[in-house]
Amino acid sequence: MPVEVQVLAYAALLQYLQFVLMAVPLNIQLGTQYTGGPRDEPREATGIPGRLKRAMDNHFEGLILFTIAVVVVALGDAGSSLTANCAWAYLGARILYVPAYASGVPLLRSAIWFVGFAATFVMLLGALL
Repeated sequence: MPVEVQVLAYAALLQYLQFVLMAVPLNIQLGTQYTGGPRDEPREATGIPGRLKRAMDNHFEGLILFTIAVVVVALGDAGSSLTANCAWAYLGARILYVPAYASGVPLLRSAIWFVGFAATFVMLLGALL
């Protein structure tokens, strides 16, 4: 299995972990009556549960671009040390992003997010050039 595909699998597992990390405090904050119901009236999670939800949602968005990059690399048989290192950089950034976002430290999460975003971009370029 190409390294980039393996890292994609790890990124998907991270998404599952983020869901669990978010779901427990979110259910405590909003109540299982609400979260288990139809949610007709919108309620917004705040504090750490809200940040964990936003971090999870953000990973869904980043995972789309990363998956495209992995598919381009794998189907284009364009794997290299550059694309493999970019894949690992993406995953590392996404792992660090969760506690950085949850802690609420200004600018830190944005800097970490940018590392993952840039790694994905470079991975695509590396596959195309």
